[in-house]
Order: sequence, then structure tokens, then C-alpha cells
Amino acid sequence: MIYVIGIGPGAIEKMSEEAKIAINRSDIIVGYKTYIKLIESLLTEQEVISNGMRGEVERCKEAIERSRTGKTVSVISSGDAGVYGMAGLIYELANADDVIKVIPGITASSASAACLGAPLMHDYCHISLSDLLTPYDLIMDRVKHAAHGDFVICFYNPKSHGRKDHIKVALDHIRAIQGDHILVGVVKDASREEEASYIFKIDEVDYDLIDMTSMVIVGNQATKVIHGKMVTPRGYHV
Repeated sequence: MIYVIGIGPGAIEKMSEEAKIAINRSDIIVGYKTYIKLIESLLTEQEVISNGMRGEVERCKEAIERSRTGKTVSVISSGDAGVYGMAGLIYELANADDVIKVIPGITASSASAACLGAPLMHDYCHISLSDLLTPYDLIMDRVKHAAHGDFVICFYNPKSHGRKDHIKVALDHIRAIQGDHILVGVVKDASREEEASYIFKIDEVDYDLIDMTSMVIVGNQATKVIHGKMVTPRGYHV
């Protein structure tokens, strides 16, 4: 059995009971070392297999191979394992005889939206600004199409040392299409002790606040601030 587990944003209380039970039942825990650290308090005698960034393929191959020896293996992802996580890669590498169960978790957009207020009440999309696996031009093309469609846009991986300007370029594209009144929410370390949130007009964003632990949520034409919170009305007559 291979469990592919979304552990949520990092706080143990934000993990599902199903995820905790699967970890407890596992013989082996496989994951990126930073995510393993987040669940250390749940571990007892499980064997732990971890490595650094960009070791995803090796980790998933190891998990599948160990499960074929009769072990129960949990592959850990932050957020939801099916949203920029390990679920898809496990299925790509596995065969029809492998037993796989995906256990969902709270993804970063949901955790960040709750912190900001209710910005995802209408149609929205997720776009990762990491161009390690997706061409830069394709990412920006998707940004422009989403802006033309008036979607609320959740940006994952908004900035890194090698991608300092991607989020600014993306927001400049949206601003050119949607205008200066569009709201932008920035949440750092959602659902963790260091959590902080900010709401800006799109032409006033403080880009120095944004890093790899941040989620950036861009509102649509209807998004507004209500009682200090970022809200996208669903359309009810109130």
C-alpha cells in the first residue's frame, strides 16, 4: 500500500484524521526533509526516507519499490498531494498492480483564502510561477488568459532566488488587462505561527514581502474589502 498524503500547510491540527491514521499505520515515511520535520511529532518507529529539493522522482521511485516488498509506505506532500504535489508523479511511475490511496489535505490557496477573508467565493484558478517544469512563456500566457476570463488567480511559488521578478511581471499583465483597482492578497506562512496577511491594490503591492512561503491571491473585478477582509461576492442579492 502506498498512501500519498497531503499534510496541509504544516500545523498538525490542520491535518485530517485520515492522514494521521495513515501515517501511524505506515512502516516507511517518504518525503522532502522540510515536510518530514513538520510531522515529526506523529512519528514513532517508522523508517524515514528523505532528501532535498528536486529529488521528487527518486523519492517516488523509492516509495514504490519499498511498497512492493510488502511495506506500507506514506509519501508526504505539503498542502494537498494532488495540487502541485506527489500524487500525479506516483501514478505516472506506478503500475496497475500497485495499491495507491491519495489522502487530501488543505492546499495553500484554501489556507491563505481563510486568512484573507473569502476571496475564492467565485470562479478561480491556480497558477504556479515556477518555470522549472513549465516554460515561462506558457505560464505568462496562462496568466493573461485568466485575467481576460476575470478569474480570481492563486499564485503558487511566486518568488525564489532565481525568480525574483516573475510575480511582478504576472501582476503587470493582469493590471494591463484588469486595471488598477484590482485587489491583491499576500499571505506569508499560512496556518503557521508566523502567519501574516496583507491586502493591496495591484499598483501598490510591496514585492519585498513576497517569498517562497507566500501565496498571492489576485481578485477579480468584483473583489472588494469588507470589514478589513478580502471578499469576492458570490452574487447573492443582499
